[in-house]
Order: sequence, then structure tokens, then C-alpha cells
Amino acid sequence: MKKWVFLSELKKSQLTSKEIIQILLKNRGIASKKEIEQFLHPPDPYLLTAKDVGISVTELTKALSRIKQAADAHETVVVYADYDADGITAGTIMWETLHNLGLQVFPYIPHRVEEGYGFSIKGIDAIQQKYNPQLIISVDHGITAAEKIAYARTKGVDIIVTDHHVKPDKLPQCPVVHTTELCGAGVAWFLAFSLLKNTDLFTQTYRQELLALVTIGTVADMVPLTGASRSIVKYGILALNETKRVGLQALIHDAGLETGTIGTYEISHILAPRLNAMGRLVHGLDALRLLCTRQKEKAEELAHKLGLTNHERQIMTEETVLHAKDLVAAELTNGKKKKLLFVSHDEYNLGVIGLVAGKLVEMYYVPAIVVARGEQVSKASARSISGFNIIEAIRSCSELLIDAGGHPMAAGFTIATEQLSLLQQKLETFAAAKLTPELLERTLKIDLELPLETVTFDLVTTIQTLAPFGIGNTEPVFVTRNLEILETRLVGRDRKHLKLRLRPVGSLQRLTAIESIGFNMGDLYEKIPAGTNVDVAYTVENNVWNGQESLQLKLKDLKLHA
Repeated sequence: MKKWVFLSELKKSQLTSKEIIQILLKNRGIASKKEIEQFLHPPDPYLLTAKDVGISVTELTKALSRIKQAADAHETVVVYADYDADGITAGTIMWETLHNLGLQVFPYIPHRVEEGYGFSIKGIDAIQQKYNPQLIISVDHGITAAEKIAYARTKGVDIIVTDHHVKPDKLPQCPVVHTTELCGAGVAWFLAFSLLKNTDLFTQTYRQELLALVTIGTVADMVPLTGASRSIVKYGILALNETKRVGLQALIHDAGLETGTIGTYEISHILAPRLNAMGRLVHGLDALRLLCTRQKEKAEELAHKLGLTNHERQIMTEETVLHAKDLVAAELTNGKKKKLLFVSHDEYNLGVIGLVAGKLVEMYYVPAIVVARGEQVSKASARSISGFNIIEAIRSCSELLIDAGGHPMAAGFTIATEQLSLLQQKLETFAAAKLTPELLERTLKIDLELPLETVTFDLVTTIQTLAPFGIGNTEPVFVTRNLEILETRLVGRDRKHLKLRLRPVGSLQRLTAIESIGFNMGDLYEKIPAGTNVDVAYTVENNVWNGQESLQLKLKDLKLHA
């Protein structure tokens, strides 16, 4: 059960579509005519300026000048990407742009276990030995790597950083194209289109293909879909559904999807995990190869490989979650509660610990840190809850760490294994001081209370004017009270999901009933037999099954009547 927080107290029995839209916009802090216009009709992303996206014009100019110098002097350039979906799409954008401009350019993605995130001495040495570049451009990392960048400079290699992570106190001594308003692929995209915009390469078709890539990176990295990022995804979803890039087509089809049906859900839950899987378990380079290839057969082969690897990742994640739950349960004996979970093991795979941390947060609703413990050095991923800045907590212990980086809700760090115990104590103390009972209570924000008869296909159409939905612009959540359960069923491969047929209490017409589904709510099955009266919180969708359309409530929570 969650605490329901109503964003609007209006309870009119009849509301027009216009009134509902006004309420939903107000709930999202959008009030003025200009704000409403920009939200409902975001500008073309290619009309955005550096100022619009929070990028320094001075730093952007330095980066463009250095790349032009590399082109004029026929220098060798390496694009040093991250291994997640944001980094892979960023790397594709930057490598492809420089390649199309005629530069001698190579992609490089570090091995998650052997090199770790971002710049490393090992990675820089490997690049120099293999490619001997004069310039390295980072994508989706680099802002925290001042010392590694200084090392590269001593080797005669210039660096350009493109990144979106939180700035540290000490910045690298090189051009830094940075903003936190875009994802890593977004920053790479802005630099790419700044390079391309006055060239013959900048066709409408190629603009669309770049937008498709940056949209995947934006959604995958859970960047708030507001401002510039909303523009990118609003236009980019259309571009992705019309993509001619054989790698994306193969990725979509191997996942059992079709172009024309892709939205933010399909990106975040189906496509992005496949791109992420290679970097988690094997090596990210094949994911980048998939997006860059122009050969259909090669694309299909690589897409299938990503699918198999993602399945392996799913199994490994489930097994690790079960093990981590046992460790947590052992610490929570005698009803003792913790405000921060800290679990470690020497057999945890570095590629899945972030996913495991996220699952622990879902289960216990406290920040969670999961550590892949090594003999001398350990690496960790952290996930948080709303209101608790996890990277701030981690950096408060910086004297114990080898490296750290991330965002308020997700971060990672490297530490000497012998320091783990002390770090755990410090982080638990930090969390105990910062986390109030209010922050630790699960809440569900409700946009509006509606009678069931208001839930129509017209309402679904109205809601879609606010799309795309995601972080920063969640799908509207409604509450309807006094509903009777006519039927309950368990569905899904593992029977984890709950199907309910609902109608208003006292209604004698079965035609007024509506189908609903509660994902991962199967544990409620025994508690709510037919005849039970409930209040439900939900989002509403047009469900298509075997060519038939019907309204369906996607349950977020429900409350039983006493």
C-alpha cells in the first residue's frame, strides 16, 4: 500500500477533455500560455541553441576548432564511449559523424571488468598502442577524469570531453562540452549537428537517423523528458518508427516488435536492455557495430547475439537478486530496519549489480548499494529513492574512494576492499541523518479522481497529447473509488500478474465493467475474491489484442474497503 497524494482535489462528476488537460498540465507545473504551447508543441530539436540546452558556447567553439584542426591535418581520432545504451548511441553518433566528414576515426569502448567505467590508464595505453591518435573524444563520460586526462596529455594526446554527469570540483584541462539537461548521446548529438549543419551531409534523412539514436539514449538513461530532451524524444520517436538504419530495424524485429509501434516503454524495457547487455556481460563493441553496420545480414546476426546475451543477463540478474535478498534478510532479523542497504559478494557480476540495486530499492524502498567485491579492489553500483541524493552521500566519503561518479538517483564507485566496512558505516550514518520517515514512505502521486464512466477512448486520446511519457513527465495516474471486483485471474508465464474485471458498486449492467491488469500484483489474488469492493489507482490505455481494441486500466495500487 502506498500513500496517495492528490495533485488536484477537483471532484466534478463531468469533466471536458479541455478541463482534464488543463488539470494535468497544472499538476506538472505548466501554467503560462508560453509554457503550455512549448510543452504541447515542442520546437524542432534542430532549432535548439547551445544556450537552450545549457552548453557553454566557449567550450563548444573550442571543441569544434580542435576537430577541424584534426580534419585539416589528417589526424587519427578515437571516440572513447561508455558501454551502456546511452554511451553506445553516443559513440555511434560521434563515430559516424566524424567518419562521414572524412576523418580517420576509430571507436573504443572499455571492458567493464578489466578497465571499468570511463577513462583509465589501461584504456589510454591500449588506445595509444593500437591507434596512436592525436585526439580522443569522450562520449558519456570524462567530466570526473581530470587526472586520467592529464596522463593522456603527457602522452601527446589531446582530449575533448562530452559528458552530462554531475561536475566535480576539479574539471579536466581540455575542451569540455557539458550539460546535465541532455543525456550523453544528447551532448554527442549536439556536437555532431554543430559539425554537420553547414555541410551537404546534413540531409533531412540523416537528421532523422541521428534523432532516432539520441532518443534511445535519452530514454535509456532516464533523463527527465522536459525542455530540450522532450523535444528530442517527441520528434525522435517518430524518427525511430521510420528508421532505415538496418541495425535498428534488426534490433526491433529480433525483439519481436515492429516499426510503427515503438514508444518510450518499448525503448526502456525492450530495446535498451539489449544494447546494455553486451557491455554488462561481454563487451559493448558489438552493440555499437550493430548500430553502425550497413549490411542487413550482419545486423541480423548481431541483433540475435544481443538478444541471447540479454536473456543470459536476465537469468543472472534474477539469481543475484535472490542472493542479495537473503543477505538483506539476514541483517534485518528481529524486525530491525535499515535506512540504507549495503550488500557485497565476491561472486557478483559487475554487469548486473546496478540492476540488482534497483530491484532492492523496489522491494525495500530505501537506497541500496550492491558491491562486486574483489580481493584488493571492489566496485559498486548504487540506486536511490526520491529525495535522497546518492552521489552526494557517496562523495561525502570521497577520502575512502578510488573513484566515484553518477547522478542523484544512480551512481557508482571504486574502492579498496579493505575500506568497505568503514564506508558502509559512514554511508549508513549519512542516510540515518538525512532520511526522514516522510521520505521513506512510498507515495503515489494521483493526478485526478474520476468516475468510471469518464474513462473512455476519448480520454486516452486526450492523455496522448501529453506524450512522450517518462521520467519528469509520468503518465497521468487517476483514482476511481467504489468499484466491485467481478472476476479475478492470475496471468503471465509465472502467474505473477493480476487481472481484474471491475464495475461501479451498485451497477447492475455488466456492460459498465472494465478490464484491468496489475503487473507483479499476483500476491493480492487470495485477498480480493470476486465481490470485494475497492478503490483503484491506475493509468489508462487502449489495449490491442488480436486486432481488437479495448480500454484497460493498468493498476498502480488498490485499497480494499473495510
